[in-house]
Amino acid sequence: MLEIKNLYTYAEDDHGKEILKGLNLNINAGEVHVIMGPNGSGKSTLANTIFNNPRYVVSKGEILFEGEKINDLKPNEIAKKGIFMSFQIPEVIPGVTVAQFLKTAKSNITGEKINLLKFSNEVEENMEKLGIDKSYLNRELNVGFSGGEKKKNEILQLLTLNPKLAILDETDSGLDVDAIKIVSKGIKLFKNDNNAVLIITHSTKILEYLDVDYVHVLVNGKIVLSSDASLAKTIEENGYSSYMEN
Repeated sequence: MLEIKNLYTYAEDDHGKEILKGLNLNINAGEVHVIMGPNGSGKSTLANTIFNNPRYVVSKGEILFEGEKINDLKPNEIAKKGIFMSFQIPEVIPGVTVAQFLKTAKSNITGEKINLLKFSNEVEENMEKLGIDKSYLNRELNVGFSGGEKKKNEILQLLTLNPKLAILDETDSGLDVDAIKIVSKGIKLFKNDNNAVLIITHSTKILEYLDVDYVHVLVNGKIVLSSDASLAKTIEENGYSSYMEN
């Protein structure tokens, strides 16, 4: 589904400093991948580069989605291909309600006219599963939302848009145990044999509630080790120091 080949990326506003330095990654349908690494290793840069955030420039390498090179596509075009990204710090958008945002996003992704009754029922059903009060539909997007409410709202977006590949950038950051359980439940509801998930995280807590296929250690712009879910436990116990030396 996703194939990243020898990817080199630099930040345009940071004097061309290289962040990703020959990164390789393959993700197949039906898989859950986790990327962990110390601060500044390039985890969020990877997510933003996949979505062609203009701040990050690919100097070398390719990003292929379902066999098609997407390096030069615009973010909205990438989204229409079936890739979703949640943010470390979700955007606050005054004047746009949650309902308006979801409806507009769904319509733009599918290119089809929305059946309002069917769409509303699906959204409300997902909200119930995530423990989100239906009154949130009429609130402005993330305005006055707590950290946990913002992250649960992003999982609601994930379930509503139903992409092929979900990239979750520190969705669990700053959440208490109950909120992490709800976010994990949403990921499980989304996950099936025809889609895939890439989770970027500092913490192993969310992994306790998910079935993970691969854990990758990203250090200094490269994936230095890939293994099964047990690798996350090793990192929790021993940290990253041994990988920093590689």
